[in-house]
Formats: sequence, C-alpha cells, structure tokens
Amino acid sequence: MDEQELKNKEREAADDKLITDAFHHLLDTYLHTRHRKKVDIITKAFNFARQAHKGVRRLSGEPYIMHPIAVAQIACEEMGLGSTSICAALLHDVVEDTDYTVEDLQNIFGPKIAMIVDGLTKISGGIFGDHASAQAENFKKLLLTMSDDIRVILIKICDRLHNMRTLASQAPNKQYKIAGETLYIYAPLANRLGLNKIKTELEDLSFRYEHPEAYADITNKLNFTKEQRDKLFDDFTAPIRKKLDQMGISYHIKARIKSPYSIWCKMQNKHVTFDEVFDILAVRIVFHPDNRNDEINECFRIYVALNQIYKSHPDRLRDWVNHPKANGYQALHVTMMSNQGQWIEVQIRSERMDEIAEQGFAAHWKYKEGDFKEDEDELNKWLGTIKEILDDPQPDAMDFLDSIKMNLFASEIFVFTPKGEVKTMPADCTVLDFAFQIHTFLGSHCIGAKVNHKLVPMSHKLKSGDQVEVLTSNSQHVKPEWIGFVATAKAKGKIQAMLRRENRESQKKGEDILNNWLKANDMESSIPILDKLCEYHNFPKHDDFFQALGEGTIELDDKDLDVLQGKANKEKSGGGWRKFVPFLGKGKKDKGNDVTVQPSKSLLVVGKGFNKKLPCIIREDTIGMYIFPSCCHPIPGDDILGFIDNKNHVEIHKRSCRVASKLKTSYGPRILDAKWEMHKQLFFDATIEVHGIDRKGMLHDVSEVISQKMDINICRVNFTANQGIFEGQIEVRVHDRAEVKVIIDALKKIDDMKEVQQII
Repeated sequence: MDEQELKNKEREAADDKLITDAFHHLLDTYLHTRHRKKVDIITKAFNFARQAHKGVRRLSGEPYIMHPIAVAQIACEEMGLGSTSICAALLHDVVEDTDYTVEDLQNIFGPKIAMIVDGLTKISGGIFGDHASAQAENFKKLLLTMSDDIRVILIKICDRLHNMRTLASQAPNKQYKIAGETLYIYAPLANRLGLNKIKTELEDLSFRYEHPEAYADITNKLNFTKEQRDKLFDDFTAPIRKKLDQMGISYHIKARIKSPYSIWCKMQNKHVTFDEVFDILAVRIVFHPDNRNDEINECFRIYVALNQIYKSHPDRLRDWVNHPKANGYQALHVTMMSNQGQWIEVQIRSERMDEIAEQGFAAHWKYKEGDFKEDEDELNKWLGTIKEILDDPQPDAMDFLDSIKMNLFASEIFVFTPKGEVKTMPADCTVLDFAFQIHTFLGSHCIGAKVNHKLVPMSHKLKSGDQVEVLTSNSQHVKPEWIGFVATAKAKGKIQAMLRRENRESQKKGEDILNNWLKANDMESSIPILDKLCEYHNFPKHDDFFQALGEGTIELDDKDLDVLQGKANKEKSGGGWRKFVPFLGKGKKDKGNDVTVQPSKSLLVVGKGFNKKLPCIIREDTIGMYIFPSCCHPIPGDDILGFIDNKNHVEIHKRSCRVASKLKTSYGPRILDAKWEMHKQLFFDATIEVHGIDRKGMLHDVSEVISQKMDINICRVNFTANQGIFEGQIEVRVHDRAEVKVIIDALKKIDDMKEVQQII
C-alpha cells in the first residue's frame, strides 16, 4: 500500500468516527426528550442520507453528511422537535443533491416526511434568485409550504442557523448575501415563531460577518465589563432570593445579557456609545408552579414581593402574561431601581413560559391539553393573514417582500372594538389599519373613527387600550395617499389591489396611445423602447408610464422620437466622475504642494471575465468608476459592499444601508465585496448634529475646536436656540470616518454640550 492510499484510509477512518460520533450525540439528545422514542426510523433516515451523500464534501472540507446531522441536532436540541422533523432534517438535501426523488422518499419513509422534504427542496439554495419575479415566486413557495406544515419553515430555520454558524468558509460577497438575507427574513421569521434564542443568534452571526470590527469591539467590551455586571447582578438578586425563599417558591434566577447586535442597534439608533447603553443587564426569574393553572397569579405574587424590596418604574410594567404576544411569548416585565441607582428590567415567567419563549411554537406541542391552545390559534391567525396577502400579491417583488416583512415583527398593541372585543394590532398602526383588519368594506369606505369617544382622522395612530369605532361613508373610495399612513401588510395590500384595479383602465388607454404613436412613426412596441421612454420621463415602472399617458399628464412628441433614435443627449450637463459621488470635496494640500488626483472618468461596466469573488478596491484613481447613491453616503472607514445594477455598473453602499439590506435579500448574486484603499487625498462631506445648553460663545467654541484646533474645513453651520436649549447641524469636510469620530469626541468636551452625533 503506497503512502497516498494509506492517507486516504486514515482520512476515511477519521471521517467515519466523526460522522458516527455526531449521529450518536443526536440519538442521545433525542432519547433525553419527552417525545416517543422512534429510534429505528431516525437511524434508517441517517443511513439513507449517509449513503446518498457519500464522497461529497462541504466547502469547509468536512463530509457533507455532517451538515444534515447538524441541522437535525438543532431541530432536536434547540427547537425540541420530534422524530418526523429529525428525519426530514437528515434527508432535507437528498432530493436536491442526489438522484433520489420525493416519490422514493415517500415509498421508504411515508408521506409526511416526504412532504416536508419536498417543501424544503422547493425553497432550497436561498429564497431569492437573480430576478425579482423568481424572488417573489420562491418567497411565495416558502410561505405556502409554511402554511401547509409549519415544520417546513422550522427546519429551514435550523438549516439557515447551521449555514450561518459555518459561514466562515464562504467568500465575502456570499457572506454579505447570506447574512443580509438572514437578517432581513429569517431572523424576523424566527422571532414571529417565538424562537427567541435562535433569532438572537441569527442576528449576532449576521452582524459578525457584516460588521466584523464593530462586533469584535462590542464583544471585547462585554467581556471587559463582565466582572462589574456580575457584581451588580449578585447584589441586586441577593434580597430577591431571600424573599422568594421565605415565600417557599421553587425558582431559579439568571442574568440576561443584551446581545451584541441589539447593543449595536441601540448605539446606532440612539447615537450613544457602549458606555451609555444602560439596559445591557436584565434579570430573569423562572419559577416552577405547583399548579399550572395558578401560574399567572404566581407571577403577580412575585411582582408584589419585588415591590417591597425595590421601587418599580410606573410606566414600564409590561403584562405579557394576560396578553401574550402573537408569537406566544408570555412574561411579566417590570423595571426596578437598584440600590446603585440603575434601572434594571426584571422578567418574571413560569418554567412553561420560559420554554415557549426559547423554543417557540415547537414547545407548544408539549402543552396542548386543557385550555392551552390559544397560542396555536394566534399562529393560525397569522398564517391566515399571510395567505390573504398571497391571494393578492404585489406585482413588484420588493413591495411584496416589504408587505410580508411588516407582518413578521411582533411588536403589538391591544385595541378594543365598541363591543369590548380585544384585537391585537402592530405598534404604530392607524385607524385605517384597524378598519381593514375588521373588514375590507370598512377599510375601503372609512372616513375616520371615534377613538375613546373622540372624533379622529383615519391617519390617527392607535395606542394600547384604545377603544375604536370606525366611521364609514358609501361615497368614500380608496385614494393613493392612503398607502402613506398604513402600517400593516393587509391594509397596504388591499389598498394597492383596489388602486391597481382602478388604474388598469388608464394603463390600457396609455398603452393604446403609445402603440398608435409608434405605429405612426414606423416602430413597434418593445421592452428596450419602453425602457428608454421610462428613463427619459423618469418613471421607474412601465405601468406608471402607461398610466401617465392614459391620464394625459405626459404627451409623446418629437423629443421622444429623438431619444428613441439616439439623437438626444439624455445625460444632463456637468458630467464627470464627481456627478456619481456628489458628496466628495476637493484635493488636499500636503507639505505645501497640491496633490493632483486624476480619478477615472468612465464607469466600470461588469462583463465577461469579471471575477465577482474579488473585492472592488476603491482608491483615489478608481473612485470615479463606481456609483455612490444618495441613500447612505458611505465614506472611507465605513463597512461597504458593491452591487451590480441593471446597467452592469457597480453601486457602493454601506452594509448597514436600508436599500442594501433589500438588495442583499433580493439580488444576492449581484452583491460584491468592496474595500477602501484611500490615502487621505480626497475630502468627503459629513454632517454632525449637536444639542446642548444655550450660552454666549457656544458657536465660537464649536468653530474653534473644529477649525482652529483640528484644522478641519466647515462647509455649513445651522444653529437654532429656544428657551435655553440649542440644536445645530455642522457640515464638515473630512478624509474618513476616523476623523468624524475625533471631531465628535472633541465636541463632547465643550462645556454645556450634551449630545453630539453623526447623521450623515
């Protein structure tokens, strides 16, 4: 036996041990659950999948079968699913990656497992394709299979979680695509299904790959502050433990630490530093009731006992016990003042509530008897809403995604009908949302409402506890501006569907006008012609162009003919590279000499031979090759990515940009890695917002810090003062993000300056 054969034998033996150990760990986990012990069918599924994937390896180099085993392990251990789901997880890639069919699986494992695997195969390879229509159709498949059997999406989430855990082996552009898709769709789905622990891990893993430096910085700071957090936790819980012991309650207390992603979001949204995030620590009390029917009373008994130790915040009591969230979450949240003068949130929940909060819908199956079917009904209501949206989907894939996503977030309020019925609605919903929630007729003829017996317009935002009586008129009809003040997918979908029906007549008329005009000029209608006319008249969609023609808001003339024949110059004057980077400044003087920067004046066109795996390097001489849209204003130092647009040009976005989030989700294969390689030779505009106590000389102090001490050019200043408080915006020219941070740190040291934040 030669050396190579020996190495192969050793590798096979190591692989066999790795696979066997992983499967035995899965079986051990399953045998410790409360499910019926169907070991035979799980072993049969494992052996079948192992044979089907034999010889295939993942990008990481490990045998492919390790992936299905890991997905099954997550389904069993972290979701608490049973043998059917474990078998489907083991077999989920067999139909897609091998010659076996769904019929083969049905014959060997039965219809249930085959149906789940079929659902998973239909939505494999990520939800979204290159094209918007493919993306919408694949997303529809996901939702349809989910409404047939919820286990399809549960296993899909397990699959995505393992892919995220092993994302390091992928190229950066693939990482951004998969992380973006995870953050945009899978994390909210996990949240909506009550999978809080998995939702948090999906968010943190996405954050880790999209913003590695920020992730590492927050993680390091969390580790650094652990000792003082532990002391705060021990000091705060010591009297609570003593009190609960005296009451004879069986319980355990654990610390809940805010996740790195949640901390980062708060830092971004509130424009605060890590040290200014005060709710990093929360305390969770999980008790074991003697009688499950008495657990709600027990929650309030503990709450009353806590109030004898600490003072509670009057406006921060959240009763999710009597009013569970739509994803089944139950707990009593109260914020209390510690002896160290810090507000700390305390979450009180039973063991059952805790298990459902962590494992979500899967845990409900353990508590089906008696009156504990309400949570499942909530889930069915949500699936019913999803089906309603599917019955009348948006023609535009991005709108369709947005309307579904509106339904994925479980931030709710409780609103009452005139008869006292409770309706669960999303936070920030309006009277019009409520009207459409009750009935489409009420929504389409709504003219306002009486909220708590006071007359309000249909755009009025509802609050928890409001009693709402919808007012209607038969003469009222749906209007386009209504879309601007609805917050639910159902209302938006219904309004758009009604508007589309009304617009079809105008569009048909516009189409006839165009066809007659083209015919008179010896041309025929085609997609390229429509694209040129839409671009010339500044319409994003063909239907909008047809409608404008039909309604007479635009007319076709000789200029349109010139555009189609290539005679007109469609580009506005004043071109050049800075047109695409409107927030860039001039070159810098260095050591008394002007630095001459000659950026490329022609845009990069992606064609054959372009390697999508290599990053786009943005330097002074290449910056003009890229388009910088106005949605997020990236400057050197920001985490960025590239996106190939419809004209094969490359746009540069911040990775955290809202537009980029949709692009990563919808057009993943067009995402590129991008990196800065700038050398402080160009200036970029950045806007800083300041707030503080108004006093004489404040503006002088601000300008002195920026212009005199730091030698930074101020382009524009806008300060206003009112009743002793001032606010202002300062536009500065900087080389990169690091300079912005230095300016902010310097401004914070000025007397009476209270808040400093960068807004662009």
